Amino acid sequence: MTNQNDAVVAQNKQYTLIIYVLQLVSLVTGITAIIGVVMNYLKRDEVRGTILESHFEWQIKTFWWMLLWVIVGSILTIFVIGALVFLAAAIWYIYRAVKGLINLNENKPMAV
Repeated sequence: MTNQNDAVVAQNKQYTLIIYVLQLVSLVTGITAIIGVVMNYLKRDEVRGTILESHFEWQIKTFWWMLLWVIVGSILTIFVIGALVFLAAAIWYIYRAVKGLINLNENKPMAV
């Protein structure tokens, strides 16, 4: 089973890398995060039981939490504090993507 898992990891490692890049690019474009999370859901079953499963869970949670913070920040722009929420959320988002990239490069799972 390990050889099969290794083959799945090797095939999907670049796929996972692309999703991290899409997340980072979304800070400028917005839309690429949606593409990335759709890619996560499409391949989720394929990576189950591998170290990439934890990366997919990390990426999916990052997307949904960021969406929540964008909504909260948008609402709070009425009170001017929204800009601070956006800044904090962007820093957190970058941290999660970079941490994921580092762990992926080192073949380590994410602590979800």
